Amino acid sequence: MLDTFDPQNVKSLINGEAVSSQTTSDILSPHSGKAIAKLHHGGADEVEKAIAAAKAAQKAWADTPAVQRGQILHAACNLIEARAEELSKIVAEEAGKPLSAAMGETTGSVMCGRFYAGEGQRLFGRTMPSGAPNKSCMTVRQPCGVAALIAAANTPAPNFAWKVFPALICGNAVVLKPAEDTPLSADWMARALIEAGVPAGVMNVVQGLGQEVGPPLTAHKDVDVISFTGSTRVGREIAGKAGADLKKVSLELGGKNAFIVCDDADIEKAVHWASLSAFSNAGQRCASGSRFIVMDAVYDKFVDAFVAKANSLKAGVGDDCELGPVINERQLNNMLSAIERAKGEGAKVLCGGERIGGDLAGGFYLQATLIEGSPADSHLSTTELFGPVGAIYKVSSFEEAVALANDSPYGLTGTIHTTSWDRAWTFTKELSTGVAVVNAGTFGSEPHMPFGGLRASGNGTREPGTEALDVYTELKDIYLITEPGRL
Repeated sequence: MLDTFDPQNVKSLINGEAVSSQTTSDILSPHSGKAIAKLHHGGADEVEKAIAAAKAAQKAWADTPAVQRGQILHAACNLIEARAEELSKIVAEEAGKPLSAAMGETTGSVMCGRFYAGEGQRLFGRTMPSGAPNKSCMTVRQPCGVAALIAAANTPAPNFAWKVFPALICGNAVVLKPAEDTPLSADWMARALIEAGVPAGVMNVVQGLGQEVGPPLTAHKDVDVISFTGSTRVGREIAGKAGADLKKVSLELGGKNAFIVCDDADIEKAVHWASLSAFSNAGQRCASGSRFIVMDAVYDKFVDAFVAKANSLKAGVGDDCELGPVINERQLNNMLSAIERAKGEGAKVLCGGERIGGDLAGGFYLQATLIEGSPADSHLSTTELFGPVGAIYKVSSFEEAVALANDSPYGLTGTIHTTSWDRAWTFTKELSTGVAVVNAGTFGSEPHMPFGGLRASGNGTREPGTEALDVYTELKDIYLITEPGRL
């Protein structure tokens, strides 16, 4: 199946067949701004065909023993690993990353796939005692049916793995809508799964723009479960429409994650992790650090070192580069507008704040940007920008720092830098987020651990980890009644 992969024309993949469209657009390299391929736009017709193919193929896939489904997913992981450099080059080009970073993401996607392949041997239910004689009670997991999966562009290979592998191991058939900025890797990975033995109708990909594919996909009557990663605004729209039909939905949305620096912190270590949290992957992580809350006793020392570090970052996509481009020009312009708005409200730009020119002028590069003086309720403080922009705040105490960290519409991740065990442990309990970290970055979730947040960061579900099995399966109670007298 990979032999038919076309890196110049990205089409929907439905029931194993590439589907062309008369409407196409250029896929642009974030690094250069130049076209690297053509995207064929799917729409309602392609969605209808993909869901029909998925529905027709799903029962046979569900009837395949879960252990055998796991063996097929293991084979897919082996294939991806054997051709890791090929996939990584695709990710690096379409997402604007150093090849080394893309290789790391490919490795992460394989780790995730192998974890879920192993879950084919552990799709546990429970047995429980009954309160009645001669009665046995148990639960079993059954697939939901057709899964509509919508992935983000920031880490395309892991994002594919986080959604597709758990959906498949549970016995669902998949219709995936990748981000229109990073469709090549999704097409490649879907073909790898089919080549490894996933039935063609079980793994479908509809390419195209969000507004053309998303609504008909999520609203379709034959979709049984929806998983979406993306903006809070779109997540709310999906949740509202899915709620009307009582569809099962998992939402992993934005973050405005706090990075607390205490007066007893190792400043050098804190600056290292602050830079990675704010600027690695060009700040394009829902778990990126974007609010830096610093105690007044070390404020000047930390800020001076953080600004110096930000100014030293090398921009580009070489393996020695530390600051890449954002995914497209629209996102870049949104960030520039937010920076100007903050300045107009009295905030001070400590470094960055402008588009990078020179040899990188054609790409979508923003300088590493740090801003101080924005109120906690300002647009900059409460809006996820999804780029290399951090806001810095001064506080006088641990209690004030945690209160400010929790004063957010989001609740995804947060970290604290301190040498005090008491502060660290209290922080992990009092931070109102789904993830809490001590003495590291705001990011770094692992494929066997649950990830998700509170409030505007999600609807309470968790992916990946074994918790994703709750998203992609339905529990059924089974009661067995026996009559010993008839033995």
